[in-house]
Amino acid sequence: MAAARSSDGSGPLRRAARAMGRALRAPFTGTARGIRKATHAHGAGESGLGKLIELHAVNGAGDVMITVALASTVFFSVPTDEARGRVALYLAVTMAPFTLLAPVIGPLLDRLPHGRRAAMAGAMFARAVLAITMSGAVATGGLELYPAALGVLVSSKAYGVVRSAVVPRLLPPRFSLVKANSRVTLAGLLATGIAAPIGAGLQSIGSPWPLYGACAIFLGGTVLAFTLPHKVDSAKGERKARLAVPHEETARPAAPEGRTKGGKGARSGSTRIGGRKGREKPPGLRSVGPSVLHGLQANAAHRALSGFLIFFLAFLLREHPLAGQSAAVSLGIVGVAAGTGNACGTAVGSWLRARGPEVIVATVLGLALGAAVLAAVFFSTVMVAALAAVAGFTQALSKLSLDAMIQRDVPEEVRTSAFARSETLLQMSWVVGGAIGIALPLNGVLGMSVAAGLLALGAAASVRGLLGAARRGSPHPRVA
Repeated sequence: MAAARSSDGSGPLRRAARAMGRALRAPFTGTARGIRKATHAHGAGESGLGKLIELHAVNGAGDVMITVALASTVFFSVPTDEARGRVALYLAVTMAPFTLLAPVIGPLLDRLPHGRRAAMAGAMFARAVLAITMSGAVATGGLELYPAALGVLVSSKAYGVVRSAVVPRLLPPRFSLVKANSRVTLAGLLATGIAAPIGAGLQSIGSPWPLYGACAIFLGGTVLAFTLPHKVDSAKGERKARLAVPHEETARPAAPEGRTKGGKGARSGSTRIGGRKGREKPPGLRSVGPSVLHGLQANAAHRALSGFLIFFLAFLLREHPLAGQSAAVSLGIVGVAAGTGNACGTAVGSWLRARGPEVIVATVLGLALGAAVLAAVFFSTVMVAALAAVAGFTQALSKLSLDAMIQRDVPEEVRTSAFARSETLLQMSWVVGGAIGIALPLNGVLGMSVAAGLLALGAAASVRGLLGAARRGSPHPRVA
């Protein structure tokens, strides 16, 4: 029998075919093993954080595919004046309703503490269905495209707030929350950078093809969401958090058990709040110190700047490209600069995780304000690209520092809810900034001045409070 196989050559042919198959698969399997090794390092695989990192990468890749399809239809395929009208319509039909829906997302998801995996899977599956729905209208730009785009936006933000709430439950031992968020964010950025040119290549085949790719990616994400550990759905010890309480003053710390004024024991279930005895109130973000509140104000300014620059520069650079460059190349330069800055900010945030987050937030806000002022005074190609890079860097670093303050100052029992509420507020700030960007005349100096004004408002509201809180120190030093 062996002689027969040798004589007809089937044995060597099979071996050669298997060897060729292994050689063809090696780049893909090797890359997959490398990605899995990186995402599961330092205990992230055992805790489940590695799977969340991979899920967020899938989320970023799918979102950028839809962005490529929409940008090609709403923006690049028509003259500038018509594109301005289409984008204004896009904002009116998607962003305006989202501004009304965003405050509801956090409280609604608070009611699903035992269904977070299902919520993330549902957000993925909804975008898969909506991508197919949009594929028929993306070539014509019909009105039916915009309600579907609103659904994609709401689903994306719902995933974002649930993901923020999930991260604290997946921390490996000796892993800070800011480091975990750095890894998750960096994975999303890398996936976006890889998927964007793939989406552009699919767009060259036909306008629906990036949406077909997005559908496939989100279907994979739907399955991946259910592979997260069961502890993601645990709500043990959690309570809801509020962004504000009726009075500006924070609650006074309750006296230790068994020690009250006059030496008498405290009554069970009561505490002194603002000098009056009453029922214990659930802690809100203000009740744990001013750092988180002022950090949110600063981050809202960064997020508003991001939304403003995306829409304003998209039209400005199409009408007035950077010196010697086409509109597409100009937008590419600014986009790469912003993405590089964001990635650098994420990396630096992990390195600075144990260094005064209040000071970091105040410093990067001042850095962004200085860059915006310079871009307004010395408006040029270099300054626009520099502002995009600085804005990406400072937004990433400021958000990671806010995460560190929430980890330190917000008790664990309300921390996941606090992340959901803060993320919703920041997304609303992005919407406001984007609306200003689309409404502003296409004047570079004016636009950079408005960008500086947005940051100046944020600095006026937050910097003094942040530096004061840094001098006083945290009343709840929980960060490891």
